[in-house]
Amino acid sequence: MGNSYAGQLQTTRFEEVLHNSIEASLRSNTVVPRPVFSQLYLETEQPIVHNGRTENDDDEYEDGSESNSPPIPYQMKPAPEGCCTTDGFCQGGRDLRLSSIASDPMDVPAGFMLVGVKSPSLPETLLVCAVDCRFLPDERGRNALLGFSGNCMGCGEKGFRYFTEFSNHINLKLSTQPKKQKHLKYHLYRNKQGVLVRGALICWRGHDGRMRQMASSLSESHVTSDEQSATTHASHTPGSYTAGSHVDPISLPHTADVPPSLINGSHAAPAITQPPLNQSGPGRPSATGPPANAGPPKKRHKGWSPESSASTVPENTVKTPPSSSSSSSFSSVVLNGARTEAAAPVSLPKRSSTPVSPPVTVPDQLLHTCRLQPVIFKGHGPLPQLTGNVSEVLVSSLLQSCYLSSQTLPRVYQHYGPSPIQPLSSEMQILLTVYYLVQLGPDQVPLIEDLEQIFMRSWRESHLSEIRQYQQPQTPATQGRHYGIETSSTLPGLPQHLSLPAHSQQPLTPSQLPWLAQLAASSCGEGVLVLGEQVSSLAQGLHQTFNRLMEGQLENTSYVVIIVTTPGQETQSCVVVTGKHQCRALAENMFSPSEGLREINHQLSSGLAQDLIHHCKSLGQDGDMDSLLDNATVDSNQPSPVCSSQESAEEKSLKNTNSPKDTQSPQDSLKQCSKDSPTPKDGHMPSPKDRALSPKDTCSEFRVEWREVRPIQLAVARKLLSHVCAIADSSTQNLDLGSFDRISFLILVPPSEVTFQQTVLHLWSSGVLQELGGLDQDCVSQRDAEYYVVKIDQSAQARITNLIQEAHKNSCTLYIVVHDHAHWDINSASFNSPDSGLGLVDQLLNSRQVMDAPNILILHVTSFPFALQTQYTRISPYNEIHWPSAFSNDVDLYHEKTRYFGVSELLESTRSGSSLPLMRYDSSFENMASVLEERFPKLHSAVIRTTVLIQHYCVALMAASGRITDSHNLHKHTSVETMEIVQSLLTAAQQCSAHHGHMVLLRIPSLALAAWAHRRLSTVRKQLGLEESFEIILGNPNEALNIGQSFIDQLKIWLKIQDADWVPRTYLELEALSCILILSGPEPLGESLPRSLKYCDLRVVSCSYLQRTTLEQELGLAAYLVRAESRPPHNPGPGSDLLESDAEKLSSTDNEEEDGQENGDSPLSSSQQPTQSCPDSGSSEAPPTQNPSSNTTSKGTVDTKQSPSQSQPHLHPQPSSQPSLQHQPQTQPQTQTFPHTQPTSQPQPQPQIHIQIQPLAQPHSQPYTQTLSHHHSLSQLHPQPQPPANARHRPSKSTSSDSLSPRASSPHQSCSWARGVSRPPSVLLPRSLYEIITASDSSGLPRCTSFLPHISVAWASSFRPLLSKMMTCTEQSLYYRQWTVPRSYHMDCSNRTEGRSDNFHPRRLLLSGPPQVGKTGAYLHFLGILSRMLIRLMEVDIYDEEDINYSAQAEGVQYHPPGARWPNPDIMKTMPFDYTIHDPKYDDTSSVYCAGYKPSVEGNPVRQEDVYLCRRTSRIKLSKYAAYNTYHHCEQCHQYLGFNPRYQMYESTLHAFTFSHLLLGEEIQLYFIIPKSKEHYFSFSQPGGQLESMRLPLSSDWSPDCIKSPIFTPTTGRHEHGLFNLYHAMDGASHLHILVVKEYEMAVYKKYWPNHIMLVLPTVFNGAGIGAAHFLIKELSYHNLELERTRRLEGGGPASDVWPFIILSDDSCVMWNAVDLDARNGAAERAVSLKQVLQHMEACPDLAHYGLCGIRKWSSRGLSGNKQREPFSRGYVHDFLLLNVDRSQNVQYDQNRFTCHDIDFTLRVHSAGLLVCQFNGFSVMKKQIAIGGYKTFIIKTKMTDVPTSVGPSQYVCAPDSKHLFLATPAQLLLEKYLQHTSQKLFPLSTKNYTHPVLSVDCYLNLGREVTVCFVSSRPHSVNISTTGLLFSGLLLCFADAFVTPGFLKKFTFLKGATLCVISADRSSLRQTVGRLELEEEWRFRLSDEFQTTNAKEDRPLFFLTGKHI
Repeated sequence: MGNSYAGQLQTTRFEEVLHNSIEASLRSNTVVPRPVFSQLYLETEQPIVHNGRTENDDDEYEDGSESNSPPIPYQMKPAPEGCCTTDGFCQGGRDLRLSSIASDPMDVPAGFMLVGVKSPSLPETLLVCAVDCRFLPDERGRNALLGFSGNCMGCGEKGFRYFTEFSNHINLKLSTQPKKQKHLKYHLYRNKQGVLVRGALICWRGHDGRMRQMASSLSESHVTSDEQSATTHASHTPGSYTAGSHVDPISLPHTADVPPSLINGSHAAPAITQPPLNQSGPGRPSATGPPANAGPPKKRHKGWSPESSASTVPENTVKTPPSSSSSSSFSSVVLNGARTEAAAPVSLPKRSSTPVSPPVTVPDQLLHTCRLQPVIFKGHGPLPQLTGNVSEVLVSSLLQSCYLSSQTLPRVYQHYGPSPIQPLSSEMQILLTVYYLVQLGPDQVPLIEDLEQIFMRSWRESHLSEIRQYQQPQTPATQGRHYGIETSSTLPGLPQHLSLPAHSQQPLTPSQLPWLAQLAASSCGEGVLVLGEQVSSLAQGLHQTFNRLMEGQLENTSYVVIIVTTPGQETQSCVVVTGKHQCRALAENMFSPSEGLREINHQLSSGLAQDLIHHCKSLGQDGDMDSLLDNATVDSNQPSPVCSSQESAEEKSLKNTNSPKDTQSPQDSLKQCSKDSPTPKDGHMPSPKDRALSPKDTCSEFRVEWREVRPIQLAVARKLLSHVCAIADSSTQNLDLGSFDRISFLILVPPSEVTFQQTVLHLWSSGVLQELGGLDQDCVSQRDAEYYVVKIDQSAQARITNLIQEAHKNSCTLYIVVHDHAHWDINSASFNSPDSGLGLVDQLLNSRQVMDAPNILILHVTSFPFALQTQYTRISPYNEIHWPSAFSNDVDLYHEKTRYFGVSELLESTRSGSSLPLMRYDSSFENMASVLEERFPKLHSAVIRTTVLIQHYCVALMAASGRITDSHNLHKHTSVETMEIVQSLLTAAQQCSAHHGHMVLLRIPSLALAAWAHRRLSTVRKQLGLEESFEIILGNPNEALNIGQSFIDQLKIWLKIQDADWVPRTYLELEALSCILILSGPEPLGESLPRSLKYCDLRVVSCSYLQRTTLEQELGLAAYLVRAESRPPHNPGPGSDLLESDAEKLSSTDNEEEDGQENGDSPLSSSQQPTQSCPDSGSSEAPPTQNPSSNTTSKGTVDTKQSPSQSQPHLHPQPSSQPSLQHQPQTQPQTQTFPHTQPTSQPQPQPQIHIQIQPLAQPHSQPYTQTLSHHHSLSQLHPQPQPPANARHRPSKSTSSDSLSPRASSPHQSCSWARGVSRPPSVLLPRSLYEIITASDSSGLPRCTSFLPHISVAWASSFRPLLSKMMTCTEQSLYYRQWTVPRSYHMDCSNRTEGRSDNFHPRRLLLSGPPQVGKTGAYLHFLGILSRMLIRLMEVDIYDEEDINYSAQAEGVQYHPPGARWPNPDIMKTMPFDYTIHDPKYDDTSSVYCAGYKPSVEGNPVRQEDVYLCRRTSRIKLSKYAAYNTYHHCEQCHQYLGFNPRYQMYESTLHAFTFSHLLLGEEIQLYFIIPKSKEHYFSFSQPGGQLESMRLPLSSDWSPDCIKSPIFTPTTGRHEHGLFNLYHAMDGASHLHILVVKEYEMAVYKKYWPNHIMLVLPTVFNGAGIGAAHFLIKELSYHNLELERTRRLEGGGPASDVWPFIILSDDSCVMWNAVDLDARNGAAERAVSLKQVLQHMEACPDLAHYGLCGIRKWSSRGLSGNKQREPFSRGYVHDFLLLNVDRSQNVQYDQNRFTCHDIDFTLRVHSAGLLVCQFNGFSVMKKQIAIGGYKTFIIKTKMTDVPTSVGPSQYVCAPDSKHLFLATPAQLLLEKYLQHTSQKLFPLSTKNYTHPVLSVDCYLNLGREVTVCFVSSRPHSVNISTTGLLFSGLLLCFADAFVTPGFLKKFTFLKGATLCVISADRSSLRQTVGRLELEEEWRFRLSDEFQTTNAKEDRPLFFLTGKHI
C-alpha cells in the first residue's frame, strides 16, 4: 500500500456506508456485497504497476505451500547497471549482515525499529533493516497496517514504500512474490554490551491460522441453504473481494467485513453471517456456509466476481440439519438446584478493579405485562445486584461457566512453559456468542454444547500448527480413533469461516467489539439486540432492557446482549433472553427433573390448570365437548351413524393440497355426509367376552415369541462367561472359579412393579432356577422366582445384607449380583438422605463388605453405560461386554429370526426417501401448544402440551366413534396424527378373526398428569360406549397393572392360560390387546413392551434435559425386534407403511413450514415427491410433476387399516380400486380448513393450512389419488356400479401394485398383529426434540451423541474432540473414560486414588446393549451356563469301568475277615497269586495263563465304548481332597504353588546327580531342579554345594502331618493338565513330591510348576517309554537308600531303619476313596484324602514284608458286583504303587517297555518270591486326560513329520530290504507288531487257552486272542506249574544267561508251535540261537528273519521265527 492515508478511518461516512451495505445485503439475493470496511478504511485507488503486473497481487499471505493453488512464478526486477548484487549486501554495496554490522552504530529514525530479514540465500544469518512500527504487529499481534515503509541500514537510503521494491534493493533474490510476513522475521535489539542481537519473532501467525482455516473451510464446509429465494445476497459490488476465489455463489452467505485494524496484516476476524430473514420455523437452515475467501479483503481489494468462480463445495455437504434447533438450552446441563446459580457468581480475571455497579430494580408486573420471565445469563464480569421484583427474573451462570471452561487450557499445553497456544479472548468469546445467537431461528433455543463447540473449533483452527506440534510425541492412531485434541471438521449451527487467529495476537480490541457485535446483530433484524456503545455498565444495560421490555419494544427480540468496554478495565457482558419461547424453555430447564415434576403437581393440585382445561374443551363454533359427549351418551343406544373406522368421501378427498396461498376461511367448509356403518346392527363392537365365546375366532398367525432364547443372546452369554473366566485365569488371583461348587444370584431392578414382574417372568421361564435347584419346571413357581429379584428400594437393604452374610458363610458359592438398568440410580449415598430413595445402589453395591467379598461378582446391565464410563469408573475397560452387531455387511451373523430396529434405525428412517419416516413430529399439535403456551405463560409447558394432547385424543375418539352428530366437524379440532392413531386402534381388532389389536403407547412423565389423562380418556371412552373396544392402562411404576376382567379373559385365551386367578403383571403379557398404555414416571425403568406396539406417542416428553441417556432411553421405548424375513424398515419398498396409511396423512399439516422449501433441505426431502412417498404407486404411469410448493411431505403416521379386499374379503368382494367419490352428491370442489390453534379468534403466529378438495379427475390432484383406493374403499361395504374410466384410472394403479406388498401377498393375512410384527412402531416426537435428534454433527453422528452423556457426569474439558462415527462401542467407552468426570453426587466420585491405576474393582463387569434387544435373556442364560461350568469345573470325567475276567472265577474263599485293617503276611503267602488281569484298560491284551482259571466261552467281547478312545467314564464331582492341575489356584494353594513370602517365585537351583547301574552300562547323570523352599528335603556337601542325597525318614518316625514315602510322578506332555497339585489331596500334610520329566520338557514344566521338585531324565531317554522312567526312579531310589544308610551310619544312627518305600503315582490320579462297611447297608465308599490312604498303608505293621503294594481302581459297580470281595488281594497292581525298593532290589522294570510294563513288573516281583498286596479297602479314581501321557506316541515315517497311516504289518520288514523307515522307537514298533499280528505269528495259540505261548522272563502283549504263560528263568523263582502243559509257542525276548538249553527242555511244545527270538542285533540273534541249541528242535528259514522298520542309526530290533519239529 504505502499511501499516506493508510489506517485513517473516514468516520464521516460510517453511518452512510453501513446503512448502504446493510440495505444492499437485505435486498440482494445474487452476490455478496462489497465489504463495508473496505469502503470505510481505504480510498479506492489505482494499483501501482511494476513490470506490467500489479504489485502484491497475490491473494495469499503465506508461501505457496499454504495455498490451494501452485505458487505464482515471480521474476525479480533486474538490478540497475553497476549496482551490487552480492548476497548480504544492498545494491549500494554496503554490508547488511547482522554478523558483520552488529557492533556498528546505526541511525534509526523515530517510529522505526530494527528488523532481521531472512534471506533464502543466506539461511545462517539475518539482514538488518529499519521498518516503520506502524506496519509491524505489536507483541500481541495487533495494529499492523497494510503496506510497508522501511529504510536500508547499509547505504542509508530511505522511503521504501513497497516491500517488493525493498526486497530488490537488499538483493533477496526471491523466486516467489515478496511478502513482508514471510521475510521480516525477528525484532533486533542491543544487549548490555551494545551488540545488536536477534530478539523475538515477529508474530505474523494470525495469517497462518486464518489462511489455514480459509483453505480448510472450502474442503470442509457444510452449508445449509434454504430455497434460493430465501438466501440473501447483495448485488455485486466491484472491488469487494479478491479475484480467483472459487466459491459457490449460492452457498455464500451475506457477509459484512471487518474493520480496518482487523484487515491490516494480521488481525483477520471472521465474517459475519446473516441468516435469511424469511425463516418460518425453528429448523429453518440459515445460509451459514463459509465463503471460500471470506474475511478481510486483500491488499489491493480487487473485484470479486462470483459468476466466474466454480463451486468447490461438495454437493453432499450442502445439507446440514439445523443443529441448534432445540428447545433445550444453555442450561441443558444444569444441576440439581440450578436456581441457586446466581448466589455464587464466578469471577473472571480482571485487568483492573471494576467499580461496584449500582443495583438494578426489576419492574413490577414484568411477567404480567410482557407475558414472559426474562433469563439473564451472566457473562464476563460481575452481574449487578437485582432488587425489586426479582422473582420474575431468572439468573444463570451457565454461560459464564462455558466461558471459563473454554479458557482453561488442557494440561498438555501447560507442561511446556511459555506457549504460543493461548485461549480465546473474552472479546472473541462475546463476538462468537453474538454470531451464534444471530443464526438461531425464531423458535430455536440456544444450546450450550453448540456454543462450546464453536469456541473449540475457533480455538483449534487458530492454533492448528501448534496443536499438531504438541500432538507429535503422542502415539499415532488411526484417523478418527484417537482421543487427543483434534480439529473437528464442522461446527453445528455456525459458519465455518468463524475461525480465529491465535489469542496471543489479540484479534479484537475492546473498543472494536461493540460495533462489530452490533453489525452482526443488524443482519437478523430485531432478533438480537446489542447494547454496547450506548451503555457504560451492565447495570445501565439491564435497566434499559427492562424499560424496553415494559414498553413493548422487544416484542420481536429474542436476545439482548449487553457489552461494556471501559478503557483499562475488563470487558463485561451478559445476555438477557427476551423471546417468549426461549424464556419458557430456559426457565423450565433451570428446574431439576424432580423440581419440574413437583411444579407440575403443584399447578394441577392448586387448580392453576383449570382455565386451560376449560379452554381446551371448547370447540368454538362446533360447541362444547362435554355437551357433545352428553348427547352421545343419551344416544348411545342408537346405531352408530359412522363406523369408527370409516371416513366420508369428502374426507377422502382431503388429500389434495395446494399452496398456503390458497387459504379459505373455515366457514367455507362443507359438511360431510355419513354413510352406512359396517358395525353390527346394534351399533356396538363385539366385546372381548363375546369374541372369546366364538369357537371360530382363532388366529393362526398369532404366537408369543418373547420367551425364546435367540442365538445372539447365547453368543452374549458366552462372551460374559469368557470374561469371567478371563478374570479367573489372570494372575491377579481375584476370582478362583475352581473353589466354587455352585452359584447363587440376586437381580436388582429399579423400583418399578412392572419391571420387577417382567424380570421374574423371564427368570421363571428361562429354566435357570431348575438348573440351580435340580427341579422340574412344574416344581418352580413364579413366587419362587421372586426371591431372586429385588427392587432397589428400602427393602433391598435387608436382601443385600442377607446375601453378604450368606457369602461369608458359604465360601464355596459364587454369588452373582446383577444390577439391571444400571444407569438408573448412580447417586452417591453420602449425598442423599436415606429417605430420598437415591444412592441405594452405592450403599448396597459399593459397600466394603461387597467389594471385598471374594465370592461376589457384580454384573451391571444397561442400555446406556455412559454414566459408568468416567475417569473414576470402577469397571475395567477389559470387563466391558458390548452387544455385538447381528449384521456385518448385511450378512446375518447369528441367523436370527428377528432383526433389531433401534434408535439408529429410527434415525435412518428419517433420512430414507422410500417412505414416510417412522419417526416424525406433529406440527398441528405443536402449533396449538405454542399458541396456548403464549396464552398461559405461568403454566408449565408439560401441563399445556399434555392437556392439548389428551384433548386431541378425546376429539379423535369422538370423531372416530361415529356417535357424534356432524362428527366430521371434529376433525379440525384434532391433528391428523392423532386421528390416524385412534382410527387404527379402533379398527385393528375388527380385521382379525381372533380380534387381535395393537397397543398405543402414550408417554407422560408426570404421574399426576398421567393420572388425569387416564381419567379423562376413560371418561370419554365410557361416554362413547367404547369400554369393550379397547383398554386404557395407567402405567404407574409404583403400582401393579389394572386391567378390565373382559380383557383379562381374552388374554387368557390368547396365551392359553388355564389358571383362573391369572392376571397380567407385565406389558409383555398384553400382547395383541387393543389398548392405550399411558406410561408415566420421570424416566422409563426398563419396562419391555409387547410386539403389538404400533404407535409410540412421545409428544409430551420433556425437552428440558438434553443428555444422551435421557434422549436415547425415551426413544428406546420404540425399539423393536422385526421379523427378519420382512424387508428392512429403512427400505420398505412396496410393503411400506403407506399401504395401510390413512389417506389424510398425505395432506397432513405436519410440514406446513416446509412449504416452498427446496428439495434437499429437509431430512425428508428425498420423499417429497409423491411417487417416492407412496412406493406402491403404479410404475407404468408417468410420475406426476413435482410441485415444490405443494405440501407433499408428512411426518404423520403411516400406519392404519388395510383395504376390505384384503382384511374383510367375506364382507366386501368389491375390488378396493373403486372409488366412491363419484357416487356422492358432493363432487364439486370443496374446501375445509383445519385450524390448529384455538380459539379461532386468537391471533395465530403460523398461517393456517387450508386443504382444497379437488375432484379426482383434475390433473393437479394426481400426486395423492394414487393412494386413495385403500381408504375410500373402506367406506363402501355395498356393491356399487363401476365409476367412469377416467375416474378410476389412477386409483387402480395402487391396487394393482398391492400384490407387491408382503402384507398383501397373502389374502388371509388380515390380522393386524401379524402385520405389525413385520414393522417397527411409529414414533411421534416434540418438534424441538425431533430436530435435535435428526440433526447430525460434523462426524455424521446424531447431534444427541455429542451431548453430555448423563446428568450425573460433567465434561472433563471443553478441549475435547467430538465422537467419531467410526468409533466402536469400546472406543466410545474409552472416549467417555477420558473426557467425563463424575459430579460430586455421583457414586464413583469417591473412587479416585491419586497416582494409581488400580481403581477398578476386579470382580465387576458391565454388559451394555441397545434397549429392548434381549439383555435380560442373555444374562439369565449366562447364569445358567456359568452354573453348568462351575459344576463342570467341580466335576471330572473318571474312568468308570467294571473289572474284567471275574465271570469265570468260581472260588469264593475268604482269607481275611471283611473288617481287617491290614493284611497278614502269613495269610497273604497262602493266598494264590491271581494271574488274571482285571484292569479293564488291558481288555485287549493277552491273558496270563493260570491253571485254575477257566475263561468264558465268549471271552470279553469288544464293545465300541471299551475302545481306549471311547472308554466308559462318569462325571464325578471333585471332593475337597482332589488333586488339581495348573488351572486351580485358590488362596490356600498360594504357598504350595510357590507364592511363599520367604522366597521369590521361580527361585530354584539345578543340581546334577550321578550314579551307575549295570544295565545302563555306564555312569548316568541326572538333574534335580530344587526350589529354595524344598531344599530341606535334600542333603548337600555344604549349603549351596554338591547334592549328596535325598533325605529319607526312619521307619520308626511318625507324624500325623507327614507322609514318609517320597512320591514320584513320571509325566510327559501334561504340564498344564497333569494333577500335580496335591495340597488338598494331602489335606495339608507335609510330603515330598517329585515330578519325573524328560529333558526337552524341563523348561515348560518348571514354568507351570515353579515350586515342585523336578527329576530330569537323561537325554537318551527323551524318546523312551514309561518303563524307562519307572526303571530309573526305582534304581535311583535304591541308590539313594544306600546313600542315606551310609549317611545315617556316619551320623551314628541305625542304617537299617531308613524308610525304604517310595510311591509311584500316575499323573491322572485325582481322588481316593475308602470303603466303609455297614452291617445294614453293606459296603459304601466315601472320599478320603491321599494323606489318609498313605498314612494307613505306611502304618501297616508288617509292611516291610511286602515288595509291592497298591490299591484298587475305582468303579461305580465295583462293590455291588462283588460284595464278598477280599479286603486284600494278591495280584496285579496299577497306577498307584507303594514300592519297597529294598526288597525289590534285584527286580527291575524293563527300561525298554512302552506298554504293559506294570503287568510285566508285577509278574517279575511275584516270581522273585516277593509279596504283592492290593488294598481293596481303598480305591483310586483316574481322571480322563485326553492330552499328553506316555501312550501318545505317533507312528510316523522318517521322511515327514506328518502322521501317516501305517499298518501294523509294516512295522517290521526283512533285513537289508529297501523300505520306508519309520521314525518310531524300535521297541514300540515291536510291541505294536506283536499285539496286532500275533494271530499270524502264533497260529496255534489263537483262542487256545489250554495251549499258551511260553514267555520267558518277560510279558509281552500278543493280542487278546493269545494266552501267555509267564515263567522266570531266575534260580529260586516262583513259577506256575507247567507239568503236562503243551505250549503252542515260545517267546524269547533278550534272553540272558539264566536262560539255558536245559531250562528250555523242561517245557513241551506242540508240533508246529512257533518260536520267536528277539535280540538287539543280528549277531546276538544268531548267538542266542546257537547258545540255546534251538536248531535241534526248531526249524528256521532264511525268510523268517525280520527287523523293525527302523533305520540303522535308530538301532532296529531283530527277531527270528521258527516252527517246532
